[in-house]
Amino acid sequence: MRLPIGESDFKAVIDQKYNFVDKTLFIKDVIEEAAKVILITRPRRFGKTFNLSMLQYFFAKDVNSIPTQGLFDGLKISRESVYEEYQGQYPVISLSFKDVKENNFASAYDKIYEIIMNLYDGFSYLQESEFLTEFQKSSFSRVLTGKANQAQLENALQTLTKCLFFHHRQQPIVLIDEYDTPIHAGYLNGFYDEIIKFLRSFFSAGLKDNTLLHKAVLTGILRVSRESLFSGVNHLDVFSVLSPRYSSYFGFTETEVTDLLKQAKMEDKLPQVKDWYNGYHIGESTLYNPWSIINFIQKEGVFDLYWVNTSDNDLIKTLIASSGFLFKDAFEGLFQGSFLERRLDENIVFSSLQKKNETAVWSLFLMTGYLTALSHEKTERGTFGTLAIPNKEVKALFRIIIEEWFSRDYGLDWYDQFLNALLTGNIEKFSSELKKIMEHTVSVHDTGGSPEAFYHGLMIGLTASLHASPFYDTRSNRESGSGRYDYAIISRDDQKLSILMEFKQVKEMGDKVLSELKMTDLLKKTAEAALDQISQKSYCAEIEQRGLTRVLKIGLAFSGKKFCLLHTLL
Repeated sequence: MRLPIGESDFKAVIDQKYNFVDKTLFIKDVIEEAAKVILITRPRRFGKTFNLSMLQYFFAKDVNSIPTQGLFDGLKISRESVYEEYQGQYPVISLSFKDVKENNFASAYDKIYEIIMNLYDGFSYLQESEFLTEFQKSSFSRVLTGKANQAQLENALQTLTKCLFFHHRQQPIVLIDEYDTPIHAGYLNGFYDEIIKFLRSFFSAGLKDNTLLHKAVLTGILRVSRESLFSGVNHLDVFSVLSPRYSSYFGFTETEVTDLLKQAKMEDKLPQVKDWYNGYHIGESTLYNPWSIINFIQKEGVFDLYWVNTSDNDLIKTLIASSGFLFKDAFEGLFQGSFLERRLDENIVFSSLQKKNETAVWSLFLMTGYLTALSHEKTERGTFGTLAIPNKEVKALFRIIIEEWFSRDYGLDWYDQFLNALLTGNIEKFSSELKKIMEHTVSVHDTGGSPEAFYHGLMIGLTASLHASPFYDTRSNRESGSGRYDYAIISRDDQKLSILMEFKQVKEMGDKVLSELKMTDLLKKTAEAALDQISQKSYCAEIEQRGLTRVLKIGLAFSGKKFCLLHTLL
């Protein structure tokens, strides 16, 4: 069995007789789509590039001077009435921005310029066309030879559609893959405004009111807001992961995965495959991650992190690392397998991410495939969705990201020892290492605003590897006894410690700064009060109801980066 791992060229897959899932009815749906400009957003490695390659080979008479006739014989689209009418009938403009990942605007601009020059080179015959005016030929030549200024480059898509129309007497089709990759790079590297301004002009000139355009299909990961990028493109329809249309064409359905596993003689592994790689609710379909499936089969049934290791995950890491307690607390619930009801926005505004707008952050996690929407509903107050981590592969990634963030200064071995000190009741070592974190890793500004929430969130993050562990349950802000405890790590083994924590902030009187000795004494008294509260309000009731008797109670008092940690063992 030969699977096209890393091969996104449709003709190469057909010529080399790879096993592949026939998604050619996607072509029919694109033809029948009423909108002139279609934007489809999906997570990375969900077949966007391959599907656009398929569209190019279908509509174009030839690609790279090689005829496309016969490529689709025997496939599903060949049995449809649109086949004879549309196959090989259009000039096709196909370009990809997937490699525009530069760290400054000048480099990104040069990269885009190079991509467009290569695109033009594929149509160099237009320079000799008897159907073009000298002005049109001159405009074409300036871009092709790298002599165009920025304004002329912004018009390059429009210029090419005009030249192709007048030469072929047929409206061209435009295909743009990963349109938003330069925007991601701009956001991460500080040139977001510049790249948005350039691309807004580029897309507006080529797509807005372009009567010479037959149809355009764009793909990307995120739907950048219309106001930011597609202002004035009124005939644009966007189909995100919440949209039912096109839902089954990106990702593998249960039937398709079952068929692939049968071909590979691995059908007995379907239940485990479902746990690891299924769970993406896109529109009305529940899909498997296609990249993970083909790698799993190619690796002869080895379960591993295939999809999550194909990217540096920088944006996701940044958002998790800079998140506050409420975000970390909500994520802990997701790790436990619970669901999260949140407002969603299909239009990503990157400035909202900078402001840590919760709706924008949760929406980005959904659109990029790190979360899935089990259901969603449009209301007068906006769209609300029920979010969950889709599968084991993504859950493992989150655990790794959080562990790496907390151990980045000391290494994973240190992190394992630090966590083990807590779990085995070696509080002296745990407290000593926590002090290092507070002194060398945490800024005093981190503990401002809502200090108790900061310490709460810090502890959730430091114990991230226990979330969804087969050996422990982690609980945050849960009712037990006659109140709500702050944080608990509950063992599933009655021979191991369960841990219950209560956090308290030391509140100084007015603006008076306490001496070191008085602060130490006050921290100790406050930590004692935290321990007393655990007993007085019977916070251990939930743990005791499970028949667990070995409980480590921890009271943690703090003031800024200073803290006192006291404990008792039942």
